[in-house]
Amino acid sequence: MATITAPALRVPLPGVLRGRAVRKLLVLALAAAVLVPLAHARWHSGTWPAALTVDLTGPLTRANDWIIDNRDSHPLFLYFFGHISNAVVLSVRAVYLFLLAAGWAGVTALGAVVAWRTAGVRPALGTAAAFLTCGLLGMWVPTMQTLALMVVAVLASVVVGALLGLAAGLSDRMDRALRPVLDTMQVLPAFAYLLPVVLVFGIGVPAAVLATVVYAAPPMARLTSLGLRGADKEVLEAVESLGATARQRLLTARIPLARRELLLGLNQTIMMALSMAVIASVIGGGGLGDRVYQALASVDVGAALAAGIPVVLLAVVLDRVTAAAGRGTGPAHGRRTTYALLAAAAAAAALAVAVRLAGRPDWPDAWTVAVAEPVNRVVDWMTGHLYSGVPVVGGTADWAAHFTTWVLDPVRDGLLWLPWWSVLLLVAALAWPIGTWRTALTAVAAMAATGVLGVWEPSLDTLSQVLAAVAVTLVLGFATGVAAARSDRVERLLRPVLDVFQTMPQFVYLIPVVALFGVGRAPAVAAAVVYALPAVVRITTQGLRQVDPAALESARSLGATGGQQLRQVQLPLARPALLLAVNQGVVLVLAVVVIGGLVGGGALGYDAVFGLAQGDLATGLVAGAAIVCLGLMLDRVTQPAARRTGKGA
Repeated sequence: MATITAPALRVPLPGVLRGRAVRKLLVLALAAAVLVPLAHARWHSGTWPAALTVDLTGPLTRANDWIIDNRDSHPLFLYFFGHISNAVVLSVRAVYLFLLAAGWAGVTALGAVVAWRTAGVRPALGTAAAFLTCGLLGMWVPTMQTLALMVVAVLASVVVGALLGLAAGLSDRMDRALRPVLDTMQVLPAFAYLLPVVLVFGIGVPAAVLATVVYAAPPMARLTSLGLRGADKEVLEAVESLGATARQRLLTARIPLARRELLLGLNQTIMMALSMAVIASVIGGGGLGDRVYQALASVDVGAALAAGIPVVLLAVVLDRVTAAAGRGTGPAHGRRTTYALLAAAAAAAALAVAVRLAGRPDWPDAWTVAVAEPVNRVVDWMTGHLYSGVPVVGGTADWAAHFTTWVLDPVRDGLLWLPWWSVLLLVAALAWPIGTWRTALTAVAAMAATGVLGVWEPSLDTLSQVLAAVAVTLVLGFATGVAAARSDRVERLLRPVLDVFQTMPQFVYLIPVVALFGVGRAPAVAAAVVYALPAVVRITTQGLRQVDPAALESARSLGATGGQQLRQVQLPLARPALLLAVNQGVVLVLAVVVIGGLVGGGALGYDAVFGLAQGDLATGLVAGAAIVCLGLMLDRVTQPAARRTGKGA
């Protein structure tokens, strides 16, 4: 007689405990219940314990002194860094002299011909108009200085990035080794690159170019590796079956198949190089960035606008031309096109020669338009009527003061009031549910590193500004993105505005906010919001528009209103894009909040600016390292694991 075995009794978990994120939080709570009492018993102070701090002032000061003492005599500087510096100076000078020799007519015509060949007629006309506008604003020589620096920096960035991307695309081991380095460089604000480069190369063009190369090369490396790894495997197998060697497969299949990614990498490298070239004016880069920096120091909005407009025009032109080249929208290849290109190049050369023979290679002073004085009059009127004393609503100074008192101060004081272990616990609670245990460990270690470096309180001050700016950015960005996703007219109206704001270098944003809000933490937050907003709006709009139309049609057939479709269908399905928008908003906000140290933002930004201005390696490098740790923590907390592993959006 067979025995009947009773099924095992299973007690179902409550619904709230079934989610993976909830289970992770429960495990974290159990670990905290064990570790927190131990930490409190050992270090009962609420702030970061002094016993866990490592003082790097002595070693860094000695390193700083050694570099300064040996910069002109040590073989490392004489025969390595010295040759690099000389090569950079000679290259930039050669490009600059060529641009001056070509004259305003030759440069304009050459730029238009290159734009026409790579992108089409409209970008060519836009390029010519941009160069002519630079001359009309009286900024021809600074524009050529910036363009010369850009040419050398972009070429070096593309070569370095392409070689690194080639190595990572062909070797799994190199890819694993480079990934954390590129991750760190991606979240590192541009300002943090300056001090180490200045310490080695001093103030001047070499430091500006090399800082730009370090900042702009990672996008080229990432996208080159992505393009090579994403090549169609069937095509590669077909080429291999024909007996092609590894080198032939690379040159005839992999690189041509990765053309779009390579050109996108070039586009991103150019945009980041231009942004950094402007910031590098702080360390002697010259050109348009130097004019912007001088105007910022004297709060001369008119002069800053006169120098800022050419920066924006260069950014827009370079972005349009390289993006069009990546899409392949230029004129079709053919004999007629080749003849037209040769004729256009000959006409450009003839125009340049004619202008030089006429003795007018430089932009004529009589053709300039002075915009600084009218702009400053408008700014003075706005300052007099909007800065303070506006009935009912108050002025912009009052808004900045209220935002500081009601938002920035409470957030900063709240973070400083929290015990140090609770901040680390909060970081882990945010990072682990959306990622892996490695994600949480990296985020916690990065946050703890700011305490180990001895800058716990300035890091929390910077974090409070980032959190406030991100909150405002997300509210405005999500609302604007939803409006653009639901209305084609709104999207068309926003597109040129977002294009301009997204291509504008970080430095330029500080000038109008200082004129309107004065100096302090609030202007730094306002500039960060304006800088990060376009990316959030674009990603939100794209994510909502890419929601499956069948899902929306099904919701409409069930009688769902527009608001119900948005809340119950579009937003849940667009969650990966919204998380990406949050991540990009955080990274972009941090970049400008740090630069806000130039306008009274304080905290880590001030330490970085002070270290750079005084040549204080200990202060500047510690602040830069803390900024890196803060950026890494914020990136891990806001970046889902699916994107890090390449499985998500």
